[in-house]
Amino acid sequence: MAALVVPADWIRNWEKSGKNEFLQLCRNLAESKPSDDVTLRDIQAALYELAWQVIKGNLKLDQAASVLNDVMEFREDMSSILADVFCILDIETGCLEEKNKREHFTQLVGACLVLVPDTVLKERLDPETLESLGLIKQAQQFNQKIVKIKTKLFYKQQKFNLLREENEGYAKLITELGQDLSGNITSRLVLENIKSLIGCFNLDPNRVLDIILEVYECRSDQDEFFVPLIKSYMCEAQTLCHILGFKFKFYQEPNGETPSSLYHVAAALLQHNLIELGDLYVHLLPMDPSILEEHKREITEAKQIARKLTMVVVPSEKTEEKDKEKEKEEEKNEKPPDNQKLGLLEALLKIGDWQHAQSIMDQMPSFYAASHKSIAVALCQLLHITIEPLYRRAGVPKGAKGALNRPLKSKQAPKPAEAFEDLRKEVFTMLCYLGPHLSHDPVLFAKIVRLGKGFMKEYQNDKQEDKDRMDTLLSCFLSITDQVLLPSLTLMDCNACMSEELWGLFKMFPYQHRYRLYGQWKNETYNSHPLLVKVKAQTVDRAKYIMKRLTKENVKPSGRQIGKLSHSNPTILFDYMLSQIQWYDNLITPVVDSLKYLTSLNYDVLAYCIIEALANPEKEKMKHDDTTISAWLQSLASLCGSVFRKYPIELAGLLQYVTNQLKAGKSFDLLILKEVVQKMAGIEIADEMTQEQLEAMTGGEQLKAEGGYFGQIRNTKKSSQRLKDALLDHELALPLCLLMAQQRNGVVFLEGGEKHLKLVGKLYDQCHDTLVQFGGFLASNLSTEDYIKRVPSVDILCNQFHTPHDAAFFLSRPMYAHQILSKYDELKKTEKGNRQQQKVHKYIAACDLVMAPVHDSVVSLHPPKVWDDISPQFYATFWSLTMYDLAVPHNAYDREVNKLKVQMKAIDENPEMPPNKKKKEKERCTALQDKLQEEEKKQLEHVQRVLQRLKLEKDNWLLAKSTKNETITKFLQLCIFPRCIFSAIDAVYCARFVELVHQQRTPNFCTLLCYDRVFSDIIYTVASCTENEARRYGRFLCCMLDTVTRWHSDRAIYEKECGNYPGFLTILRATGFDGGNKADQLDYENFRHVVHKWHYKLTKASVHCLETGEYTHIRNILIVLTKILLCYPKVLNLGQALERRVHKICLEEKEKRPDLYALAMGYSGQLKSRKPYMVPENEFHHKELPVRNTGPTTVQNGPGSAGKPASTTSTGKPEEGASEENEKSKEKSQSAVKAASKTNNTTPKVTTSNGNGATNSTKLIKEKEDKDKSGKEKNKEKKEKTPAATPEAKAPGKEKQKEERPGKEEKTRETKEKTPKSEKEKFKKDEKASKDDKAKASGGESKSSAEKEREKEPSKERDVAKEAKTKESSKGEKAAVAGSLKSPVPRSESSESEREQKRRKLDTHSSPSHSSTVKDNLNELKDSATKHYTNHSTATLSKSKEREVDKKDMEKSRDRSREREKKERKRDHSNSDREVAQELKRRKDENGTSSSKHSKSESPSNSPQPNEKEKEKSKSSKSSSKEKSDSAKPEKGSSGGKKESRHDKEKAEKKEKRESTGAKEDKKHHKSSDKHR
Repeated sequence: MAALVVPADWIRNWEKSGKNEFLQLCRNLAESKPSDDVTLRDIQAALYELAWQVIKGNLKLDQAASVLNDVMEFREDMSSILADVFCILDIETGCLEEKNKREHFTQLVGACLVLVPDTVLKERLDPETLESLGLIKQAQQFNQKIVKIKTKLFYKQQKFNLLREENEGYAKLITELGQDLSGNITSRLVLENIKSLIGCFNLDPNRVLDIILEVYECRSDQDEFFVPLIKSYMCEAQTLCHILGFKFKFYQEPNGETPSSLYHVAAALLQHNLIELGDLYVHLLPMDPSILEEHKREITEAKQIARKLTMVVVPSEKTEEKDKEKEKEEEKNEKPPDNQKLGLLEALLKIGDWQHAQSIMDQMPSFYAASHKSIAVALCQLLHITIEPLYRRAGVPKGAKGALNRPLKSKQAPKPAEAFEDLRKEVFTMLCYLGPHLSHDPVLFAKIVRLGKGFMKEYQNDKQEDKDRMDTLLSCFLSITDQVLLPSLTLMDCNACMSEELWGLFKMFPYQHRYRLYGQWKNETYNSHPLLVKVKAQTVDRAKYIMKRLTKENVKPSGRQIGKLSHSNPTILFDYMLSQIQWYDNLITPVVDSLKYLTSLNYDVLAYCIIEALANPEKEKMKHDDTTISAWLQSLASLCGSVFRKYPIELAGLLQYVTNQLKAGKSFDLLILKEVVQKMAGIEIADEMTQEQLEAMTGGEQLKAEGGYFGQIRNTKKSSQRLKDALLDHELALPLCLLMAQQRNGVVFLEGGEKHLKLVGKLYDQCHDTLVQFGGFLASNLSTEDYIKRVPSVDILCNQFHTPHDAAFFLSRPMYAHQILSKYDELKKTEKGNRQQQKVHKYIAACDLVMAPVHDSVVSLHPPKVWDDISPQFYATFWSLTMYDLAVPHNAYDREVNKLKVQMKAIDENPEMPPNKKKKEKERCTALQDKLQEEEKKQLEHVQRVLQRLKLEKDNWLLAKSTKNETITKFLQLCIFPRCIFSAIDAVYCARFVELVHQQRTPNFCTLLCYDRVFSDIIYTVASCTENEARRYGRFLCCMLDTVTRWHSDRAIYEKECGNYPGFLTILRATGFDGGNKADQLDYENFRHVVHKWHYKLTKASVHCLETGEYTHIRNILIVLTKILLCYPKVLNLGQALERRVHKICLEEKEKRPDLYALAMGYSGQLKSRKPYMVPENEFHHKELPVRNTGPTTVQNGPGSAGKPASTTSTGKPEEGASEENEKSKEKSQSAVKAASKTNNTTPKVTTSNGNGATNSTKLIKEKEDKDKSGKEKNKEKKEKTPAATPEAKAPGKEKQKEERPGKEEKTRETKEKTPKSEKEKFKKDEKASKDDKAKASGGESKSSAEKEREKEPSKERDVAKEAKTKESSKGEKAAVAGSLKSPVPRSESSESEREQKRRKLDTHSSPSHSSTVKDNLNELKDSATKHYTNHSTATLSKSKEREVDKKDMEKSRDRSREREKKERKRDHSNSDREVAQELKRRKDENGTSSSKHSKSESPSNSPQPNEKEKEKSKSSKSSSKEKSDSAKPEKGSSGGKKESRHDKEKAEKKEKRESTGAKEDKKHHKSSDKHR
């Protein structure tokens, strides 16, 4: 290294430049201060190199000496550095053999004696070198002298005065140290005196030090005097440490107690660095391993205590445990020696020496030191002092003063915090070491919390400046809250003020932060410290004690105990309480009432605990049977509703939880939202509403609140406001609505895969009900601006958010109402006019302005084809109105007003009520009464305006560009059916709207068709409903039936409300012409027939559903039947059929499915109670007396009647050709009107007839009437004789029926042969007479009959074809028919082959547009054939006898007909028409009656052709056979129907008479009716 420092060039050119270079180098090295050691080494290296050059002879001695002389000035210690260099060179040259080098060295040292003191050289050079230099005389003597001095210093003991010998010196020493120090006495003066005393009295210096420390202990407040004294007296730390160690050792005996003054002395010496902590620490007891063991033992004991508290202990075990506890207590009484480490720690904290204190705490387990109260208090005091300045600036509340904490005098104490940033240096660290033991100082707790509040204010006002720094501080505060504040609150004794203080900070955190903190507190904090483990166990034990004794009667005292316990340990308490509530739901009410003594923080913790309990992944949310939601979830949901309503708890967390669950596709937790909205807003979901409640729900808000709900939920204003604010603040209102709307289908298609169907239905209902309830809440509580701002338009809801249409309109409806009203108010203000007419015009203008965009937007919701039948305006009007807009519930208003009057009367008569309270209550009732009356008036005006608006709009509603049948289909499909199952009020609305459309005389709306479609086949609708939807659908049917029943009940009502209305036209003319021809209207008696048919249809559908065995079918139909009980069944025989089937269900399901059994029993009981109100069939609608039939044929009228004997009439090919020719000629002669009507069907060639409430050819009906009636009477008789042939008779399996068919056909033939001739003749005479009467009555219409017959031929052909087709295609679906039973109909082979040909021939014909359900059509198809054959084939005679009888009959009938024709031509045309409709109705009823059992060869489910076509087919075959005369007789004879051909001949003659008058009208009606079916 030296070579690098002094290059060889310098030595060579020493005089020129080398000397200066070297001096410059040395100067630079002396002045630079990178590191003292480095500089020193470099200077030593330079000097060493220079000296070595001299020794080697490269440099002259005088040159080196002069340079070294100059170098000495650069540093003070340069002589010592040079001496070190000489020392090294002395050793090196002494080892060399070259003596000249040694001489050079000696000369160099000699030359430098002036520069280096002799004493320094004597220390460092070898004695021989010193001798050669002349510094000592002899080396040997010098060595001996050194040995003597060392012996004297280190090995010879000096005798000091140790106090025993003489105590005067020590007495003076103590006096010196104990004197008054307040004057000018300083430690330096005293030290001089001490030295004098030591010297004078020969005192032991160590003993003097010990006495100084003793006096210091006694005067521990004199730190400023004693510390400098000790520092100047004894600067050796080890000696001082040993003396202190001996002092501590003295107190380490059992029961020894170390004085605090000694700790203080040791702490002060440590703080001033007079001793090292590590040196002193080893003298202190106990040892660190024993401290660790003690800590572990404490944890184990705490866990054992916790276990004992949670265990059930037998009394005998209790005594043993008590004995053990006593022994332990005795052991504890032997007090171990003090923990000196903790004592020293406390002293250090008291004087503010945090660094050394922290070092000691680090040696121990976490929180071990702070768990000792003295340590915790000392640390708290240090914290008080440290945070004082910042607390005064940012934490003190307004008006508070508080005691000042003076800062510590010591400079080594932590620096007080002036800003929040300063807290990070030491305060947060101290708090973390303190942990849960901050509980010892509630004042400091409050100060820290207030500092947190101060910081949060700054943080919230911070404008993104120093965001990172503020975020760091926020995370620090959150950590302190988690690790210190909450655990400390746990250990505090029931301090409600601290809880409220802490809430002041917590409410500034978002709920996510708060819940995270509560989660840590509940699940982790309690396990971190033995003390907390004990507290947790004690809290649970106490909670058990309280909950066992909690009842409704002792809510107040128990509530106080709960409140007391909850101030400190809310999480543990609530966790236990919630677990109890999940088991015992009867605890909910007392628990909710007992929570009134909680603090705000506790309420927030309760919200968290509820959410945690709901989200518990270990709990199943459905019962083990997988069909119902678990009871624990229902209990928690109920608790949620009650608690959140009663107490001011923040809802955001709970609402977000429900939203997140919905996002994840889980709908169980909607139960919570449902309960919360119900309790907080007072909006109930009740499908079991009474009629009065439902009526009240159609009024204004006040009426709804008073009469619309089961529980009078009052005072919901504040709670509903809180719920609204939570939804708006966190933007959850619309997301919840959309998620619920989407989740309805999600329940079925996403969730429903593995779940039981029953549970899926419940979840769907829950989702739907909650949506309705929640939407209702938003509509009634959000302001117009808030609502409009949040809910997008319908097209966006449907197309972008994929919201189902019904839900989208449900959400948008309040928006339209708000907008219309606000626009209406605007228009009223602009033009001042009070006339009612002006107001209406303004209202309509407002509606147009608001609804025009809606009309445009709904177009995108459906395919363009839809708008051919109904207009967007009609669609939007239907979906945007509510019951509030259509009718005023005057009865409900009157009822509530009367209730209030009764209340006021009761208040007056109550003598116990104080006068003030009386006055207040009366004022309340009066105010409420006024509000209700005002609301009623307001609604009345509103309804009048709406009805005016609808009156103006109605002409544009139904466009009917295709057919009226299609129009009704679209109306039902897109409007009525989706909405009637949306809510109970919507169900009523739909029924009312249909009635309103009828009353408004809306063009193109066929009321009959609409009602018929609703009642005709309800099987599919019922089967696809959930439980609640079935209730609503039942309510809808009930309202529809109620209207029909009202019309049915009285001719005057019918004539007034329906008689002259276009909705009751039975002949449907071209679109746009709803002529008021009285003859076209359905008369009252025929309407009664139609109603009977509807009742029959309902019975048939009900029986079918009950027989399926399917859970959903049975449950839903029972619910529907219960709902429509007031209006159905009205007919005795239908009621009896239902009763028998329901009784069977009761027997079958009693053990298997108890819920179905309960429903069936309930309905059965109610049905029996309604029996007195049922009437026989002939009272329900006009029936002629039955003709007795003595034959053994079993005929039954009613649902599920047994098969009737029948023979099949089949026409030959010539007849087919004739019918086709007739049809073609008929088509050519049709008028323009008929042509237009025909084009509504896809195939103009095919015109169809219908048997569902539309009038066909009068003559045909008249001909059929007697046959039908007589057949029906016979059926009725037989029904009484053969009760087994009711729907219950259908129970045996379908397979069995198949096997029995051939046998039954044989029986039928036998029956026909056995029928007596006299009976046959009598029957024929009656028939002919009635036919003649009708022929005369139907005067002018006779001409059209032949044309009609021709028309009906194609429809007959198509029916035959379809029937055969159906028979082949749907063998597997036979079991699906409502009450499909066997019919013993023998079919001829010619008939079968003929049908097959026709099917191939007419395959290209598309069926007319009808949407009546397929199943029903088939049944009626079968029924028509059965009925036809039943009526005409009562007996079988030989061919010759038949011909004779027929001739006689024909002659008689011709005579009668001529006479009656003359009389009845004068009759009113309307009479004839009414009879036509009546006969049509009878036929339809007969169709239904006989439909229950039919030939298995016909498919029960697939033929889409209506039954009337089958009838017409039969009739046309008969008429054509009549015309063809004998050519067809062999064929007819083969099928057993020769007699019928004569009847047909007679009919054909009568038809020709009527052809000219009614053909066109009848045909048109005939076609439209068919479409309807």
